[in-house]
Amino acid sequence: MRIRPIAREDLDGLQALAQQAGVGFTSLPDNREFLAGKIEAAASAFEERTPADDRLYFFVLEDEVSGELAGCCAIEGQVGREVPFYNYRLGTLAHSSIQLDLHRTIDTLFLSSDHTGDAEVCSLFLRPEYRGEANKHLRNGALLSKARWLFMAQFRDRFPDKVLAEMRGVFDENNTSPFWESLGKHFFPMDFSEADRLTGLGQKSFIGELMPKFPIYTTFMAEEARACIGQVHRHTLPALEMLKKEGLRWEGYIDIFDGGPTVEAYIDDVRAIRNSRLCQVEVSAAAREESVSRWLAATTQMLNFTASWVGRAPSEGNTIVLSEQEAQRLGVTTGDTLRLLET
Repeated sequence: MRIRPIAREDLDGLQALAQQAGVGFTSLPDNREFLAGKIEAAASAFEERTPADDRLYFFVLEDEVSGELAGCCAIEGQVGREVPFYNYRLGTLAHSSIQLDLHRTIDTLFLSSDHTGDAEVCSLFLRPEYRGEANKHLRNGALLSKARWLFMAQFRDRFPDKVLAEMRGVFDENNTSPFWESLGKHFFPMDFSEADRLTGLGQKSFIGELMPKFPIYTTFMAEEARACIGQVHRHTLPALEMLKKEGLRWEGYIDIFDGGPTVEAYIDDVRAIRNSRLCQVEVSAAAREESVSRWLAATTQMLNFTASWVGRAPSEGNTIVLSEQEAQRLGVTTGDTLRLLET
């Protein structure tokens, strides 16, 4: 398995991923024209033809045996520059009555654009057949998540100070969002799937136009909806745990549609970015691939960026010995440089 930039010939595979991702996966709508535009935007970003603050770096996880796309992930260079980036900020209002000796604090939701200009790690999706115990040794989810940090570490000057990730919120067994049913549907004359589709297509102006500008008291929401605030979809838990291990934390911001948490960190504080290092490659015909790989390796060229697991630790002299298969997978030869991370 290897991570690489998406290519124009990946359109069919990307649409298949979008169809499997389903409702609630806002950044990957099942719209062929939109997905083709996303691929073109990514190609322009990797070729550095787009300004750094408007780049979308989109990657795919490729099964080198079958050639199939097993998953995808992406990095938005900066959010909110061209299209507004909205979320709710969870706050508190205090009410007191001296005469009655009463004091109440009530949770509120404020419409916010506080993350404008931050980078975003997004669009992480792994096909069900590449998850689970049978694929545990491949660590596909970790590969998708962590490869983005090596890319950001290698090209740190292309990114701002902070990074965020929006996590998918709670949906019930009928694929319905309790948060939306208690709040969003009262302001938008459409169902969740249509609002989700429009947002995924980048048509977000209606959010600021239709949502109230004053605080929303959560006490007016259904108890089931309040319980969803800051909680994630059951399938999103592994991704959230990986982000938390890297140092991203929930600071009280949630998705305006499903109530899922937005986690964030300063980029230079992300564990994988701090701990990655550069090593020189040595390819050895005597080396063999290990059954368990603790090291993630990524190439240092933007246009041909590739990431995969490798089996051996680097030497004290900062040299990493690769098998011929590993070198071929990464597209490197003796004397090249790799960025490594121990996991």
